[in-house]
Amino acid sequence: MSTSSVSKGCFVFKPSAKKKRTLGLDDYFTDGCEGAETSKIRFKLCQDLWDKIKTETEVLQDELSKKILNSLLDFTMRCSSTHQHSDWASQMRASEIPTAALILGVNVPDHDMTFQSLCELLQQSVTPHVASVQAKECGALKHLMKRVLERLMDTVLAVDDDEEEEAEQTRGQIHKKVHCSLGTLCDWYSTKTKKSSSGTPGKKRTSAVRHEQQQPPLVIIFKDLEAFNPRVLQDFIIICSRYIHRVPLVFIFGIATSPSTIQHMLPHSVSSLLCIELFQSLSCTQHLATVIDKLILTHNFPFKLNNKVMQVLISIFLYHDFSVRNFIKGLQLALLEHFHSQPLSVLCCKKTEAFLNVMQLSNCDLERVRQLGSFRRYVEKQELQEQASLLNDDTYLKEVCKKFVKELHKYHKNYYPVLRCLHTLTSTLPRYPLGKQIRELHLICLEKNVWENEDYQSAMKLLKMLAKDELISLLQRCAEILQPVKSKIMKSALSQLQELLAKFKQLDTAAGETAPSVEDSITSPVKNLQKKTDLFQLQKTLLEMNESRRSKNLSPFEALRNEALEFIDNLVKIHLSPPESQTLYEVCYYSPSATVRRHLNATPRTSIQAALNTPYYYLKNDRLKTEDGLASNAAPDICIAYKLHLECGRLINLYDWLEAYATVVSGAEGNNPGSDNYVKVDEVKHARFIRAVSELEFLGFIKSTKQKTDHVARLTWGGC
Repeated sequence: MSTSSVSKGCFVFKPSAKKKRTLGLDDYFTDGCEGAETSKIRFKLCQDLWDKIKTETEVLQDELSKKILNSLLDFTMRCSSTHQHSDWASQMRASEIPTAALILGVNVPDHDMTFQSLCELLQQSVTPHVASVQAKECGALKHLMKRVLERLMDTVLAVDDDEEEEAEQTRGQIHKKVHCSLGTLCDWYSTKTKKSSSGTPGKKRTSAVRHEQQQPPLVIIFKDLEAFNPRVLQDFIIICSRYIHRVPLVFIFGIATSPSTIQHMLPHSVSSLLCIELFQSLSCTQHLATVIDKLILTHNFPFKLNNKVMQVLISIFLYHDFSVRNFIKGLQLALLEHFHSQPLSVLCCKKTEAFLNVMQLSNCDLERVRQLGSFRRYVEKQELQEQASLLNDDTYLKEVCKKFVKELHKYHKNYYPVLRCLHTLTSTLPRYPLGKQIRELHLICLEKNVWENEDYQSAMKLLKMLAKDELISLLQRCAEILQPVKSKIMKSALSQLQELLAKFKQLDTAAGETAPSVEDSITSPVKNLQKKTDLFQLQKTLLEMNESRRSKNLSPFEALRNEALEFIDNLVKIHLSPPESQTLYEVCYYSPSATVRRHLNATPRTSIQAALNTPYYYLKNDRLKTEDGLASNAAPDICIAYKLHLECGRLINLYDWLEAYATVVSGAEGNNPGSDNYVKVDEVKHARFIRAVSELEFLGFIKSTKQKTDHVARLTWGGC
């Protein structure tokens, strides 16, 4: 834009009315995405698959927590309906507060979901007055009181008496600040219940129902009891006990460790004011087993995890947080990384949809198929003419890919039922040779051929020692596993298994009839042992006994048992081969375990030391490039101080450290030590050094020591 004028002036040009484009989730997904031509399709597949997994997870969470939540609802309903006159009131003293001690376990990240579901159910079924508090927002008694009253009364409260009242608009309504005390809560509750009782008259109700509706309890949830200040908690309980006859208070304690926490935090004089009932939630390991069973060990979700990725997620769960929520987040990360980094993940979907996507593969995608390790192994096994067609004819390759996709779906459909059958047979064996949990067996099968494992051989030997009733019971459970599977192969296996079970039921006492002759053949040499004999004769007799045992005929049960175990062994060898044996398995399996570990299992100390050692890789300044082990005088002060402290021993003299630092910094500023105006340490350098040392102390590399006042102690070893 321009203007012409004979006089000087100021001209204003309004910017063009171009709206700034807002980026959506698909834009972030496609940014830097490999194989951008199919990125939109892959994002849609990823989003649909995650939505399905998320829905299944929420349903599963509700089912698992249904029992404990229903118990808590019954508890609060009992407290509500029996607040003034009932058996419950007769069991309590007048000053006792009904308290539910909810033992949730150490999986703290999962507690939020449980309490959120509990609050929603309480507000829907029992009472609208629910307050949930955490220790970090209740450092003092006045803060705890303020948070509880604000959330129960849905208003703004004043902590101190001298605070001036002011109007504040909250949720479209104007609330005035009122005094923060339980007396205020009692007055509010009395007014609230009178208003509800003076409503429009309706149909006649029973006194119990009217009582529950007119006097709902006030539920206060302490999410993390262990983190609360014991003194604050004690004072709050004592105050509440003074008002329990005026308002129906109910406490819910969220406990991560054990019920003895209450006794450790509260003296007897305070804990005696609570009428406590314990509630135990489902253990996090059982929760994880159910999640893996429903989300991973199923053919309903085409996305799969490699054995190393699976091991990383399970290790983080078992050795870090016990959080199922974080495990599912790790699954989400692997899902997103797979669809973002693998262009052929466009085939990771339902079979019919995958067939359509195969026909739309571009030449670049087909070349990616030819570069897959599983496809190259398949090509090497074919004849020369077939190899030429696979490597040169794109149309023929698409038809072959459709066949591979179909076989991959069939593999998953047969793999998981057989895996469950093998786990059913081996999970009760002594010392659990193939693992107690099905995830352990799954990891073994993902890694290599399970039948080549020594533990598998020992498991089969132990199965050959099972009694008739035990073996029949296990085979019946295997039949129940195969029953709902809609697969021709599994239906055929089910019919064979049912035939074996029918043969077991038809067994009679024929095995017992052959027992006397066998016993005679064994005991006849034994009788000879009672005679006086020499060493050679003893050895000969023992060899005869061993041969008689080997040559004895198998009983009908033993023969049928061997037949059943051979049938199971054949199923395992056919259907439990590792995924690498399937062509194009890469389109469904995510394998970069290092990426998952880097994102989920961070190592802050290593990252900090790497940044202090090589700041160039973070700041991208060419002046910071140095040889290994040298400190650049252009580096930040903390990097220079860190490099210099690596040259010291356990105790570091602060003055010597300052002198070395000033020498390096002076060189960076171009000061010549021989000049007249050269000052090695001035106030600015001194202040910069103090700040760098303080930052290193904050990061945990050094600490002050009482051994020498002008020294600091080094807390780390090595330079990386």
